[in-house]
Amino acid sequence: MDEILTAIGLLLFIEGILYAIFPGPMKNMLTMLKDMSEQKLRTGGLTFAIIGFIIIFLVKKFL
Repeated sequence: MDEILTAIGLLLFIEGILYAIFPGPMKNMLTMLKDMSEQKLRTGGLTFAIIGFIIIFLVKKFL
């Protein structure tokens, strides 16, 4: 449970830092996401989920 809370905290920290440092580009990115098709968003989300899973698996297995 501690690891899940740490991961959520890290996610929120990184996202917050991006919005604090790059507010203009983040707004532009969100506008571009709004215009993107659902299929592209779904494919991108699944790709990042798989990459994240692989990273977690490798860290847990080798560290």
